[in-house]
Amino acid sequence: MFGKGKTCHFAAVPERFLAECNLVVLGVMGSGKSALTVKFLTKRFISEYDPNLEDIYSSEEIVDHQPVMVKVMDTADQDGPVNCERYLSWASGFLVVYSIDNQQSFQGCRRYLEALDRHSKALHLEVPVLVLGNKVDMERYRQVSKCEGASLAARFGGLFYEVSACLDFLSVQRVFHDAVREVRREAERSPLFPPLCVGEDRPLVSLASAPPFAAPAYKELPTPATAKLITVKSSRAQSKRRAPTLTLLKGFKIF
Repeated sequence: MFGKGKTCHFAAVPERFLAECNLVVLGVMGSGKSALTVKFLTKRFISEYDPNLEDIYSSEEIVDHQPVMVKVMDTADQDGPVNCERYLSWASGFLVVYSIDNQQSFQGCRRYLEALDRHSKALHLEVPVLVLGNKVDMERYRQVSKCEGASLAARFGGLFYEVSACLDFLSVQRVFHDAVREVRREAERSPLFPPLCVGEDRPLVSLASAPPFAAPAYKELPTPATAKLITVKSSRAQSKRRAPTLTLLKGFKIF
């Protein structure tokens, strides 16, 4: 699939044989990582969610005319980046999020990047990292400059973006698709990740070469066209707004 000099025939590949790309979204509470995840999966913006739940979701995507099953782990680290090594056995790539209107979230992003860099070097792994400055709609309250964000990403060899989960969907989709592209490039460069290709006699293999991640099974979020009202218990108080809302997994309130 992503290997050089190899021919892949996706037209005849069954859906269950799609290549897989495992993305982990990291960031301190309040940075908006869950909102970005749901925006990518449903094209909608969340109002409320339970910050204490950690789930894995999946979405079949077409990136550069090639199908891929993107699995997104929305993390819930109560104590910050103290146990990042547990992601490394599962992740194909990382998206580390901070809020441009919160300096503390930026410092939390830096700590995540330092932890990932430390553990990746110890395990001799090269995992793509993208740094996301979220909430650009809060520009008037900005505490972290774009230059600071870009400098931090460059320090750890990652790509840098500024986005907003509550604005246009395409900019958020671009970030996740670029993460897939980075994982593909790393798969081509690194001997630890054999090029993905489907032959006539065998299915595609996962982008992650490590053992399966011991976490809850990933869940499918409904598309906007097929989403139905689902009752979910949440530890947070019910919204007082009376406008019609759509409740999805993880206690999300979708508008």
